[in-house]
Amino acid sequence: MKSQQHPTKKEKTRSVTYRLPVKLVEEIEAEAMNHNISHNVMTRQILEKYIRWDRFTEKIGIIPVPKKILDILGVEMSSNDINEIINMIKPVIKDTVLFIKGGYDLKRCIETLEDYMRASGMKSDHRIEGASHHFVIQHELGSNWSRFTEQLLGEIFHEFLPDTRMKSQTTESTVVATIELGEDFMEHDY
Repeated sequence: MKSQQHPTKKEKTRSVTYRLPVKLVEEIEAEAMNHNISHNVMTRQILEKYIRWDRFTEKIGIIPVPKKILDILGVEMSSNDINEIINMIKPVIKDTVLFIKGGYDLKRCIETLEDYMRASGMKSDHRIEGASHHFVIQHELGSNWSRFTEQLLGEIFHEFLPDTRMKSQTTESTVVATIELGEDFMEHDY
């Protein structure tokens, strides 16, 4: 089994000089030291996150919500609540993917969800085992959010692959969705 990550092609680079306030540079250096990386790598990560996700958040109306609030809301969610929420957010997901990626298909949808999870601090991984693709999501928000995540992924896969069945395993904090997408499927090459 192998993990599929965003492509790490050897990209052409260019040196750039920016004039920044000393306090900002010191904060970046301190944060880089806390993560045991160079301040250059930290700055690149910050800029990549901005380009992939943060620059769109205001345009598509995303607001940060503390994890504790989602945790509290999830405790009271019923199956009907989950169904209603998913039905309401499916068109929002489609609009978001269209806006950010410039098209709407399974690859762009998966990549946008990965970008969202990375920006939200959720852990996710895409593992490939032959033709089977395992999407592992660790949210740590409780069993109702696991059911929500499982059902949302099922709806997304069903929209694009109505004849392919998704299997899943869930715990209080983790969802593993498995679906046959073929050995050559990679969400980053559309």
